[in-house]
Amino acid sequence: MLRFAAIIVLFVCGLPALVLADNRLEGVACRSVHLQYSGPEALAFYNEVTVEQSAKGTYFMACGFDKGYFGMQELGDGKKVVLFSVWDPGQQNDPKSVASDRQVKIIAQGEGVRVKRFGGEGTGAQSFLDYDWKVGQMCRFFIKATIDGDHTSYAAYFRPGEAKQWTHLATFSTLSGTPMHGFYSFVEDFRRNRVSATEVRRAQFGDGWVQKADHQWVALTRARFTADSNPATNIDAGTDGANFFLATGGNTSNDHAKLDAIIDRPSTPLLDLP
Repeated sequence: MLRFAAIIVLFVCGLPALVLADNRLEGVACRSVHLQYSGPEALAFYNEVTVEQSAKGTYFMACGFDKGYFGMQELGDGKKVVLFSVWDPGQQNDPKSVASDRQVKIIAQGEGVRVKRFGGEGTGAQSFLDYDWKVGQMCRFFIKATIDGDHTSYAAYFRPGEAKQWTHLATFSTLSGTPMHGFYSFVEDFRRNRVSATEVRRAQFGDGWVQKADHQWVALTRARFTADSNPATNIDAGTDGANFFLATGGNTSNDHAKLDAIIDRPSTPLLDLP
C-alpha cells in the first residue's frame, strides 16, 4: 500500500488532482482512482462501501482525510482486513526518525485489533481488524475527531451492514488542533505484479456525510473523479442509484465520468451513528 503523497497534497490544498503521467506504472498495476468530496471542515465523517469486484492486493478506502484514512483490504494472500491509519506530522518515511513528542499517540484500541507504528509511506500509527468482508456486502465506516489544544484525536468505528453494533478499531491522537478536511475515497491495487493490472476492482461509495463543529450534518453529494500518474485508461467512475462508484483494471471501460469531472449523487437519510 502506498500513501500517494502527491495526491494527498492536492486534496489538502484543494487543487485539481491532476498528475503527470508515469509510463513505468502502465501494465504493472491497476490505476488508482479517487473520489475527492466537496465538504466543509468537520468533526465527524461517515461513509459506506460495497465492493462489487475485488482481487488480491486491493485497498477499498472509504474515509480519507487530511491526517489519515480508513477502509478495508483484500491482502495478497486473500485475507480480508479493516485498516485505519493516522500520520505523524512531516514527510519522513523512517518511523525511528520521529521524536516521541511528534509521534501519533495510541489512545485506545478495540478488542482483537492489532496496532503498530509504520513507515515507508510517511510515518504514523495504524490498526488492523481481521474481518472477512464479502463482495456485495455493504460496510459502514465512521471517524469522530476531538480537538484538544494542538492535538486532534481520531476514533474509528466499523460496522458491516448486517451487524447491530459498531466495532471500535482505535483512537489515535496526532499534532493538528484543527477539524478534518480534504475528504476522499479511493480504490488502489497495491499488489502491482502485472497480473493485478488485468483484474477488475469496482466498489460503490455512499451514503457519505460529515458533521461540522456546530453539529450540523452535511451530505457528501458531490465529488471530483481523479487518478494517480499511471496512464492506463481502463478506469471509470459515476453514480449507481444514490451511490458513487469507482472501477479500475481489467476490461473496465471509461463509459461514464471522465477524469477531473464533477459527479453528483442524490442525498439519502442519515442513519444513527455511534
